[in-house]
Amino acid sequence: MHLIIQIPCLNEEGTLAITLDALPRHIEGVSKIEILIVDDGSTDGTVRVAKEWGVHHVVSHPQNQGLAQAFKTGLQTCLKLGADVIVNTDADNQYNADDIGKLIRPILDGQAEFVIGARPISETEHFSPTKKLLQKIGSGIVRMASQTTVADAPSGFRALSRNAAMRMNVFTPYTYTLETIIQAGIKNMRIVNVPVRTNRDLRPSRLVSSIPAYVRRSMVTIFRVAVIYRPLRFFALIGGVLFLTGVLIGVRFLFYFMTGEGDGHIQSLILAAVLMLIGFNAGTLGIVSDLISVNRKLLEEIQGYLREERYKR
Repeated sequence: MHLIIQIPCLNEEGTLAITLDALPRHIEGVSKIEILIVDDGSTDGTVRVAKEWGVHHVVSHPQNQGLAQAFKTGLQTCLKLGADVIVNTDADNQYNADDIGKLIRPILDGQAEFVIGARPISETEHFSPTKKLLQKIGSGIVRMASQTTVADAPSGFRALSRNAAMRMNVFTPYTYTLETIIQAGIKNMRIVNVPVRTNRDLRPSRLVSSIPAYVRRSMVTIFRVAVIYRPLRFFALIGGVLFLTGVLIGVRFLFYFMTGEGDGHIQSLILAAVLMLIGFNAGTLGIVSDLISVNRKLLEEIQGYLREERYKR
């Protein structure tokens, strides 16, 4: 069993060596462990530290392309290198590397294709009360969108089987964490949560520059993924609410019209017509989007076959 631990990096010169020193050298059930550094356009000595430490593989972006693209590049490189299991972790030593064996165990035992390391958010001291609350709310929204039981959706500590990595796509530019969970749920991958430990905070989070910005970007990501993967449900819900609201307002107008007071409520009739028209158009858009979604699924199946041929070991 070939395990590759991928670490996306952006200017991690000060923390990368600490993270690498903590990685396990041997794991029961794994015959080969390799480390891949995905350098996302670092301008410091990140690559130098990685090479001096002796990592097995380094792949670099010529300029910063974002965490999501770094994750995607890592998956493609791991598949090319013949990985059976891929673990993604952060370069700031946030996650306890001793839990990697526990993280991949469900995959080795054939019980999961996708494993999420669930942090003890309530017990993490360097998380503010606001961040803890937002983490729980965000994970709840992702659970509803993906129809899974993921406990810690923003966690970047995760493991994927080779088959899961073959079927995974990342479209959003901000972060891969939310999109990949929703995508895995829609594709009926077996997802398992594994409790993991965290280490002390070595540096401020670069992904969460501010709570409002994080919430805004996360909601945009969830919105985009919902439109991409569940378009019929998304537009049908919006269209249904608007159409029903228009119907109710129209019924109200008819009531006043039948009682002889309709002259003062013409604006209600106009509003009802507008809402019903918009609701109908939203439903039609949902149907068209669903047909496009079917075509995307067929293209993803073709992509899967091509990846199998391209990354054949």
